[in-house]
Amino acid sequence: MIGPRVREAALRLGEVPAYLYDLPALDEHAASVRRAVAGVELYYAVKANPDPELLRVLAAHVDGFEVSSAGEHAHVTALFPGMPVALGGPGKTDAELRLPHHRIHVESPNELRRLIDTGLEADVLLRLNPDLPVEGAALTMSGPFGMDEDGIAACLPLFGDRVRLRGLHAHLASGLEAPQLLELARALLEQPYEEVNLGGGMAVSYAAPQARFDWAAYGAGLASLGRGRRLRIEPGRALTVYCGCYVTRVVDVKRVRGQAYAIVLGGTHHLRTPATKGHDQPFTILPTGLHTSGGPGVTDEPVTFVGQLCTPKDVLAQRVVTSVRVGDTVVFEMAGAYAWNISHHDFLMHPKPAFHHLRA
Repeated sequence: MIGPRVREAALRLGEVPAYLYDLPALDEHAASVRRAVAGVELYYAVKANPDPELLRVLAAHVDGFEVSSAGEHAHVTALFPGMPVALGGPGKTDAELRLPHHRIHVESPNELRRLIDTGLEADVLLRLNPDLPVEGAALTMSGPFGMDEDGIAACLPLFGDRVRLRGLHAHLASGLEAPQLLELARALLEQPYEEVNLGGGMAVSYAAPQARFDWAAYGAGLASLGRGRRLRIEPGRALTVYCGCYVTRVVDVKRVRGQAYAIVLGGTHHLRTPATKGHDQPFTILPTGLHTSGGPGVTDEPVTFVGQLCTPKDVLAQRVVTSVRVGDTVVFEMAGAYAWNISHHDFLMHPKPAFHHLRA
């Protein structure tokens, strides 16, 4: 459920669709994560949401930013000159290999050779893609990401004074709870490296928004496993997802072959997350349509919420039992990560949403 600050702001909005980012909520959450993982380096994976105002809040709590392209690198370094940046991502171009960074995550022996050929100095983490069981993950980072043990072995003789091996990087999966991530960390820390980046992948439940990842247990577990080694994590979604909402309005309610549909302004070209992950986006309905005399609606029955796109895949939530009528405001929650920035903005060329940042 949305809090009073977001509810009041959503009701004050004129033009919708719009994104609302609750900066005090983000600040509080990031501070609690920082306390829980004290002693572990905390980087934010910018790919989750590069909104400048969100990054400014996070900068007070993180040790650096993880970027995966020249565009993200330019964006972050312009906002925070001197802030440590880790450069990752498969398929790095020659120009990207030349970018200044605190750490670079090398994905293959060929990428390492190309990095050496630049003649620049670099501190490298080799990205390992180990053959470890990852049960219950929402997404596994297998296939082209990183290297197997043979690839790592091929890299080791290549290092020298300019391009230095600092340790290991491994982001294996997304959607894991603290005990699962700690088991993976235990296995990875059997590798003989003084510096290990464990990536992100902390579980986020769209079905149960109140069920948060157990950062305290994870931090305590890492403190026990670290044994004086330099550990780093790179959460993205789990840091920012809760601070964002996508606010829109119902323009039609109808039945087709007995099924009720609520059509909202905007859709998955603004908020791609539910279509990408195959879930129902959690939402709160604000009954702003009550004044609409005679406007259609439904009461306490399954409703599918769809957008304005000419595709049956433009679904935000499917067959959720609720009451809704034309003119109501719908606040889709948990839209602070992998939402606007992964959406196909220009499909049908509808207007872009507005962006609002709520402050203390």
